[in-house]
Amino acid sequence: MLTAAEVRQAHRRRRSPYSDKQHYHEYILQRIEGYKNSIGRDELLRLGDEAASELQATSEGQFVLTEVLMLESVDRLIMKRLSLRPYRRWRQQFLRLRAAQRTPTHWGVEPNCPLTALLPRIEPEDTALVIGTHAAPMTFLLAAHDAAVTFLADDLGCVERVESKMAEEALSSVFESFVTQLDQPLPEFMSFLAGFDIVVLDPEGLVDLSARDRARLIHDLQERSRPQGVHVILPSCPALAPDALRGMYGGWTQEEELKRRRRADSRGARGLILCKPMCPPDTT
Repeated sequence: MLTAAEVRQAHRRRRSPYSDKQHYHEYILQRIEGYKNSIGRDELLRLGDEAASELQATSEGQFVLTEVLMLESVDRLIMKRLSLRPYRRWRQQFLRLRAAQRTPTHWGVEPNCPLTALLPRIEPEDTALVIGTHAAPMTFLLAAHDAAVTFLADDLGCVERVESKMAEEALSSVFESFVTQLDQPLPEFMSFLAGFDIVVLDPEGLVDLSARDRARLIHDLQERSRPQGVHVILPSCPALAPDALRGMYGGWTQEEELKRRRRADSRGARGLILCKPMCPPDTT
């Protein structure tokens, strides 16, 4: 992720954006896999038989029927069944859709939400962790900017709704989600969740935690963030304002742009953006 200074200086991005062709291939793959998951085993076997018959009829014994050829043939049959559009027709609609998806209001996100200040700085494949049910719209917004997003919540229904929406909007290619309880240490299988550029936190999920568990969770998230990574604390919970968590971020700096927004906003706190230092305070 670019720093605020690099954006102001029109700094060249370190990673190239995804091409439309990449997005198209991901769209085709998602539709095909979604169709395979929606049909029963018997129907899938019938598709395989149909694909094998077509291959044998067209090859006239010129090559050996391999698993790879079968998979490709089945995928082509599914594309035909779903009437998936060719690249040129798809691209016309995709460009309009993706432009809308990158607008906060498309997801019901207020323009003065703290995350919107970071959108110009996001680069393709930046890693983001979004935590809490009220933070779900941020998941879609980050994915629309080509970030690799992981969503955590303690509500199975919420996680399933987010997964379904990501698939509907063709955003799920760089997305994962898990159901977890925030008052417990993250399960061992989640130990790979580290090196995040952005962490978006909904304080609502912290209200019922003890002070000790809350501090443990915040420290854990800080450890999982890369140097100069940012934490976005949303103003989603009247019972736990973002400023109440500020004291747990010793050595972290507050983003100046959001400071200016907060001073100009007479309606009060609008969340926090906090930046991790390059190295721990005791080694500077």
